[in-house]
Amino acid sequence: MSADPIPRPARLTAAAAVSGLEGLALIVYGVYMLVMGLMGDPDNATQAEMGGVTLIALGVLPLAAARGLLARRSWSRGPAMITHLMALIPAWTLLRSSGGLIPLGMLVAAVAVTGLVLLINPTTTEALGIGGAGTGPRDA
Repeated sequence: MSADPIPRPARLTAAAAVSGLEGLALIVYGVYMLVMGLMGDPDNATQAEMGGVTLIALGVLPLAAARGLLARRSWSRGPAMITHLMALIPAWTLLRSSGGLIPLGMLVAAVAVTGLVLLINPTTTEALGIGGAGTGPRDA
């Protein structure tokens, strides 16, 4: 627990929650792909298994960033921003598809943009000790 008497801003907590949800979604889908590759009947079992392992590994990054944001670590902003920016790629692909995938693309895009907006907010950057008149980064 932090000895800092200043409470964590709600925007920073929300940014951590969005990053954590993205990480959790990646891990859940990765586990699904891995299980289906091992037990299901995919077109290419090796591709499904490797895709699942890759998504699980990629899900660790936003989870670590979320934990860092909650602990007010300045390093955590970069991985969180990268995750949100990368989420815009599948969002764009889903938005350009047809049928039921368009609402999923809208959801992914909304989550990614919300995360980015929360992370560039001055309240968030100040709480992380980035670019403000504060005491500097809190990486200790």
